[in-house]
Amino acid sequence: MKFGTSGLRGLSVDLKGRASALYATAFGKYLLETGKARAGDVILIGRDFRDSSPEISANCAGALTALGFRVFDCGNVPTPALALYGLESKAACLMVTGSHIPADRNGIKFYRPDGEIDKSDETAITAQAAEIERSGKALIQAPARTEDHEAICRQLFFERNTALLPQGALSGLKIGVYQHSTVARDLLIDVLAHYGAEIIALGRSESFIPVDTEAVSDETIALMRRWVSEHKFDAIVSTDGDGDRPLVADETGTPLRGDLLGLVAANFLRARTVVTPVTSNSGIEAAGTFAVRRTRVGSPFVISGMEEAVAAGDDHVMGFEANGGLLTATTFEINGRKLRALPTRDCFIPMLAILSLAAARRQPLSAIAASYKLPFAAADRLENFPVETSAALMEYLRASDENLASFLQPIGAVATKSDIDGLRVTLRDGGIIHFRPSGNAPEMRCYVEAGSESAALDLLHSGLDRIRGWATAR
Repeated sequence: MKFGTSGLRGLSVDLKGRASALYATAFGKYLLETGKARAGDVILIGRDFRDSSPEISANCAGALTALGFRVFDCGNVPTPALALYGLESKAACLMVTGSHIPADRNGIKFYRPDGEIDKSDETAITAQAAEIERSGKALIQAPARTEDHEAICRQLFFERNTALLPQGALSGLKIGVYQHSTVARDLLIDVLAHYGAEIIALGRSESFIPVDTEAVSDETIALMRRWVSEHKFDAIVSTDGDGDRPLVADETGTPLRGDLLGLVAANFLRARTVVTPVTSNSGIEAAGTFAVRRTRVGSPFVISGMEEAVAAGDDHVMGFEANGGLLTATTFEINGRKLRALPTRDCFIPMLAILSLAAARRQPLSAIAASYKLPFAAADRLENFPVETSAALMEYLRASDENLASFLQPIGAVATKSDIDGLRVTLRDGGIIHFRPSGNAPEMRCYVEAGSESAALDLLHSGLDRIRGWATAR
């Protein structure tokens, strides 16, 4: 088990066993020992649609019940909906989800009563789990007595998202909702229909389908292009498995980048400070009237950056990741109403922001995207890429400038490099290539920017080929 960019991750078969009860117990003990919760307090549990999630949820509920907590079962709800309910009710939360990764893996996201855990919390929970293991004591799991709060959780999130735009704000738009196995699939339809959009549900699946909104698969893109051709959609929307990362495709079925969605949302919220990782588009600083703070990849780092901005006296502070997940650290006033801070990734505001912009301007999404004049960017990953191989590659590239130059020689000459999170290299021709191992999965990611779409795709493919070649030659 390992904490990564967003929560604990591991093999589903392990989490269905002792591991989930162990980490739920460690989390509960951490809450009790730090005074962040007391015996008798409520803890909320939600889950995605993976086959393993109900069993993992039951293990967690049993472990927390044994520690004296009351467990409210929020069922299959989006992660931001669970987090919002937790903040409103001042309750800690666990979301059982592996997000976008394959179904043979799963994970748990943890929330204190005041919001998502940070890196120091992760360290403390990991130490607590290790201490439980060292003690040799059997884990206690009581029969899980839970109360069904799924309807309450869903309604609270629906009300938040149906207060953002004027009535009828999406009238005239025809939108496909790719439902697959995301827990947001029904809420997406309800919210978009509330604003007057014509909705057609697509691709609902009873088996889990991993959808990565940051590196959309060729199969998913082909599906969306077929659907827009068939139905003449203005947009297709979807999310990852737990509904905290948006996927928006334009009228041609081409996915819009998540950092563009985050940028549009920042303007929609009239943000004054934006916190975003180094992997987000380098053109963001020049594309708005807000200050930008850059961080490492992962919601804990974005949250930490937002907290630093608030502590420095900034207001109207928000953040987003390159996958489009949006976080708010302060209250914003939208449509004449106050929107409370929700410092965890949310997919709904970015979607509504760009769809309402298209409706208001009466422009296709492709034209909206082009109007921001961002550098062309692309990203992809090599799946089932051993963690040890990723670590060895990064060690080699960092060992010397000669190693890095030799590795990139077939692609271009190095101008500058940054080592904030992975290696981000600016080439002498102005292109950018960034190598970064996933924080919680056996994947190697590559991010690029270039002066044209074709140049960006060429650079991406070249970067992935160099990684494959190096791994094969080891």
